Amino acid sequence: MRLTFCAIAALAFAMPAVAADNSVMTARIIDAGMNHGEVVETIGYLTDRIGGRMTNSPQMRAAEAWTQSKFRGWGLSNVHAEPFEFGRGWSIDSVAVRMTTPRVLPLHAIPVAWTPGTGAAVSAPIVVAPMKKDSDFATWRGKLGGKIVLVSQPTDGSEPDKPAFRRYGDDELRKLDTFDQPNFDPAAIARRMKRQGFEARLDAFLSAEGARAWVSQSYRDGGLVSGEGNGYRTDDKRKVPGIQMAAEDYRRLARLAKTGPVTLDIDTRVSFHEADTRANNIIAEIPGSDARAGYVMAGAHLDSWVAADGAADNGAGSAVVMEAARILASLGARPRRTIRFALWNAEEQGLLGSLAYVEQHLASRPPETDPEKLKLGPYATWPRSFPITPKPGYGALAAYFNLDNGSGKIRGIYTEGNQGVAPIFREWLAPFASMGATAVVSSKTGGTDHVFLQSVGLPGYQFIQDPLDYMSRTHHSDIDTFDHLKPADLRQAAVIMASFLWNAANSEAPLPRGVLPTQPKPTDPFSYAEDDQ
Repeated sequence: MRLTFCAIAALAFAMPAVAADNSVMTARIIDAGMNHGEVVETIGYLTDRIGGRMTNSPQMRAAEAWTQSKFRGWGLSNVHAEPFEFGRGWSIDSVAVRMTTPRVLPLHAIPVAWTPGTGAAVSAPIVVAPMKKDSDFATWRGKLGGKIVLVSQPTDGSEPDKPAFRRYGDDELRKLDTFDQPNFDPAAIARRMKRQGFEARLDAFLSAEGARAWVSQSYRDGGLVSGEGNGYRTDDKRKVPGIQMAAEDYRRLARLAKTGPVTLDIDTRVSFHEADTRANNIIAEIPGSDARAGYVMAGAHLDSWVAADGAADNGAGSAVVMEAARILASLGARPRRTIRFALWNAEEQGLLGSLAYVEQHLASRPPETDPEKLKLGPYATWPRSFPITPKPGYGALAAYFNLDNGSGKIRGIYTEGNQGVAPIFREWLAPFASMGATAVVSSKTGGTDHVFLQSVGLPGYQFIQDPLDYMSRTHHSDIDTFDHLKPADLRQAAVIMASFLWNAANSEAPLPRGVLPTQPKPTDPFSYAEDDQ
């Protein structure tokens, strides 16, 4: 009984001391980020000076070198690039698109990623030939030779019924706190994989028909274009130049084509970069004092699309992760666990950089052997391959925190259905309630670099951020520039990221984990497959 009493007494004295240490460190982090921060300068250089960072493009190579230099200059350790096989880089040299018949009119358009340029000015009549599934090819066979083909179904114009820029209200945050019922539908997965190969089949069809170029309609109004595309693999070389056109210009062409001939001039010059087909994740560390305690990690993807400077997606997240590293290094942080920082590559092509890290360090799944499925990339197939085999480093990762929802301030964090971490995260967020960060919600969020970690049962989390104009205007678009960032939000996010890393690195126990996933049963065993072809 005496030993038990002593142990309780020692714990009672130790707990206030730990709490006091964390309070002091939180205050120092806030001061370092708010009064002496560099996140605005970091994101300014990354966007204005380097610009859009398509994987394996010259701009991305510059970003890989520059970010490593910054980490080293701030005193971080083990700064290095971790390469993985990717494919071809691609960049835009110039683009000019105009209508010449029935009148001369410059048009707003951008080359579609990984399609070839025209190499010289191409002048040809248009044909509106919407195609979204393989069965559409028969309708247009023999009708597209020598034409510029408009492949999207023209839509009606739309006026926004919601503000383009917004912040979360308390009610909206509360609605995020729901349990997400898992849904496993093998038939739906097969249909999605079939759709994902359509762009390559469309290119082959248009090439065989002798089309000069193809044009798609931008999926948003307001003159926005993105140029998203695929074909980065070395064995997937598209043959027909592709253009994405602003929705308003595209609709004008479609209307005019109903009443008479329409001719376009297209002159696009692009470059493919194949000297080194490997992409690089950038890694840096603050060493921990206890090698047996493992490590905690923060990450964001450094790559972007090419239409603009990749500011909100995801220069903002990358700058916040870098600033968290700078803050902790500037304070001489000596955490118990190592704190690792990752800037991922090729997120936009299916989270390929973070997947490469998982496969190298954390866990493996049986490789895909179907040649057709291999062409689709691992995003569609890897999470559904079982069993999962943990690697020796699986248990070392104590926590991973991701930032990739634009430049809005942090409002809380998703627990990904892990109820055990909820009270811990609430405690860690408490000092930032006055900054607007209070929500700890059960729901899952997807589409970014914590996903593959979660898929193998590791504690990977994404922060909740104010949406601002991320999905409405800046996401992947040609206005994703520094102008749409909010510096005060970035400073707030950086200090919260640094604080979470510090708390996770020094907690007595690692964060509670979920279960190691196994092959799920179909959610609806009585459903019938539909063929969307």
